[in-house]
Amino acid sequence: MAENLKDCSVPCKVSWEKLEALCRLEGLHCEELGVSRAKVNEYEVEFLCDYKKTKDDEFYLVKWRGFAASENTWEPKRNLKCPKLIKLFHVDLEKELRRHRRRSIPKKLDKEVSSLLVQKAQLRQSLQRWMEHLNTTRNHPGRIFVVNEVDLEGPPKNFTYINNYKVGPGIVLDEMAVGCECVDCLEEPISGCCPGASSHRMAYNDRRQVKIRPGQPIYECNAQCRCGPDCPNRVVQQGIQFDLCIFKTENGRGWGVRTLQHIRKNTFVMEYVGEIITTEEAERRGAVYDRQGSTYLFDLDYVEDVYTVDAAYQGNISHFVNHSESYFQDLMH
Repeated sequence: MAENLKDCSVPCKVSWEKLEALCRLEGLHCEELGVSRAKVNEYEVEFLCDYKKTKDDEFYLVKWRGFAASENTWEPKRNLKCPKLIKLFHVDLEKELRRHRRRSIPKKLDKEVSSLLVQKAQLRQSLQRWMEHLNTTRNHPGRIFVVNEVDLEGPPKNFTYINNYKVGPGIVLDEMAVGCECVDCLEEPISGCCPGASSHRMAYNDRRQVKIRPGQPIYECNAQCRCGPDCPNRVVQQGIQFDLCIFKTENGRGWGVRTLQHIRKNTFVMEYVGEIITTEEAERRGAVYDRQGSTYLFDLDYVEDVYTVDAAYQGNISHFVNHSESYFQDLMH
């Protein structure tokens, strides 16, 4: 029975910050929380909560890393060695003042303003931890960045990042039984290589860009083929190669994905990864998603039995690609 529980886990009801504060309070050391024996008594600025100025100086209310909010202290600016945090604080402050149509920074902030600044700092931390988790989980070269400069929505609570398809109940996928004998699949394909064996020409050119028209299936080389991992007919299986950013859209369309570098036309970007389910299960889930006003179902119609990929709760970065028609029109313009 115990071996069946080896991979089980339950969410902790205490926040990351409270766990760190408890460790420091009890004198415990936890490297994952950043509380080591050497750092247990160190004082590090976690974020800035409030601001005020007098005739002689400027002061910031400091939230200390690893300490409860009740331990916050007012510190003069000259004592703080955190220029990046100070800059972030003032960027958030200026945005909030503009929202209230105020041009100058007051001597003392309203409680509403300081509360929002704290929430913004906590959101930034939450997104940073999620970004680190995504990059630890991914198995592809392309890095993932996360940004929300629009509202206070944090990481999705019911989403698990996966790199490969998860096969749902009632589905058995057969492994590829045959492969090509090519040494150079692009220049000297034998019997048409893998695409030719299915009466389709090679999908990629020598720069690994798709050259067949939309709607045609792509047949890549597989584990049974003689060619190696550098074969030009292995593109999708190499994973995401570009740095991508999950960002909150400014026009109410939820999360979106944008590239952080130039991508040539017809170049593979990402695969739509999720849970493979039966048509019957897709219809059942689809009815639920329709009532919620969103869906992540994508039909796989190049197999004998039509299956569907559901990326609602398990998927890769493609889960966040915004499918709004107006969103894509904006990108094209």
